Amino acid sequence: MIDLRSDTVTKPSPEMRSAAAEADVGDDVYAEDPTVNELEARVAGLLGMDAALFVPSGTMGNQIAARVHTERGQEVIVERESHVYKWELGGLAQHASLQARTVDGGERGVVTPEAIRSAVVEADDHRPGTGLVCLENTHNSKGGRAIAADAIDAAARAADEEGCATHLDGARLFNAATALDTEPARLTEGVDSVTCCLSKGLGAPVGSVLAGDEAFIEAARRVRKLFGGGMRQAGLVAAPGLVALENRERLATDHDNAARLAEGLAELEGLAVEPPETNIVLCEPDRSAEAFLERCEAAGVLGVPFGEGRVRFCTHLGVDRDDVEAAIDRIGSHGGAGG
Repeated sequence: MIDLRSDTVTKPSPEMRSAAAEADVGDDVYAEDPTVNELEARVAGLLGMDAALFVPSGTMGNQIAARVHTERGQEVIVERESHVYKWELGGLAQHASLQARTVDGGERGVVTPEAIRSAVVEADDHRPGTGLVCLENTHNSKGGRAIAADAIDAAARAADEEGCATHLDGARLFNAATALDTEPARLTEGVDSVTCCLSKGLGAPVGSVLAGDEAFIEAARRVRKLFGGGMRQAGLVAAPGLVALENRERLATDHDNAARLAEGLAELEGLAVEPPETNIVLCEPDRSAEAFLERCEAAGVLGVPFGEGRVRFCTHLGVDRDDVEAAIDRIGSHGGAGG
């Protein structure tokens, strides 16, 4: 079976398993796990931040950031198809008691300064005001679009001018940096905090990192404990994350494979395919997406439904070019999108 559902389905490499087995560990709740401390310092440096915090998931990282940056009852500005709003179980309301105000980021999911200024609510005797703007790069629901640094900078400046903090959901930030041929830190210069996932394109079995300044991370550590994310000898899972950081250099291969997959699928009858910018391929069968995915699975290829009649395929280090060619052939041999 060729599994293209997500870049989270990768299996840890022998090097990652070995690193976990040999990790030097301590109690991370006391900040005494040397492997976790090394991982946090490495990622903070890569993202151009003063400090970082290892968390079990990107969702937890986003939700911690929202809680730390805001006061209960405030509004948070989010792109209407952003992960933090659409795919995190209403966590903004449940964990931070925030009200989400959505803005339309257009085809690419870019939140503009104008959209921010229009959406900001001033605090007064009747309204709690806006406390946070959340951005996303790459934008998952828009097909892994890599948002340019200038666009992130402009949004962050507008938020700052309006007295709001800015958090960047950078679950696939390293994919964005690769696609834009820039350093990850360039994409975070204007924001107050950022998350990045180790368990997506980089292939670690678990874990994300939340980064910001020292005061923010100190507060975030307390909220992580509140959310049940305080881990003990966490070096066992942080060590594979250190190995995974070395996979940043091969993300371009995933992007090339996604481009080839899109090219091959676009040649099939009854299938509209969006050209990818990173490792996510979105396509729309001219009939039922569910029926199309059933035919794909019967042919030995897995994808996922992605709303509004669309299907998502995701390339990753668990599939190579031969797998991509085989996926195209298998889907084509089972009638493409017809039926």
